[in-house]
Amino acid sequence: MNVRTMATNGLIAAVYIAVTALIQPFGFTNIQFRVSELLNHLVVFRPTYAIGIVLGVFFANLFFSPIVAYDLVFGVGQSVLALLITIVSMRYVKNVWARMAVNTLSFTVTMGLIALELKLALGLPFWLTWLTTAIGEFVVMALGAPIMYAVGRRLAPELFNSSHQNR
Repeated sequence: MNVRTMATNGLIAAVYIAVTALIQPFGFTNIQFRVSELLNHLVVFRPTYAIGIVLGVFFANLFFSPIVAYDLVFGVGQSVLALLITIVSMRYVKNVWARMAVNTLSFTVTMGLIALELKLALGLPFWLTWLTTAIGEFVVMALGAPIMYAVGRRLAPELFNSSHQNR
């Protein structure tokens, strides 16, 4: 990993932590709108950005979670799983919008791990909690996609040429 990649991942982690801190009351428990989750779309442009995302999740959960031990296992685990699903799917999905859709669905579905965490830690009902956390994740990721698309045009312009887009 070169210095630029390490610095970029450090910035991604720092932004994730800062945004999570700003919306702290809405980023944890059964009703979640963790705006920092829109940064998950960065992996669509460069798989190495997963490092910064995971570090951001780890430290945001360490510093701000009301159930730290659970969030360090389940929250980080959910992010790693969803990011890996997206990275593997990128071998087959070349269109940026399609990748963002896969990423959004991957993170939405894997919120089942967060529902399990909240059931174990707080005794919340699994299915209702999965529904509410998945809706929050889907909304953040779907509304964040156009923003991250614009950012991605700057970060990875090679993904936006017409021949690559149409595959």
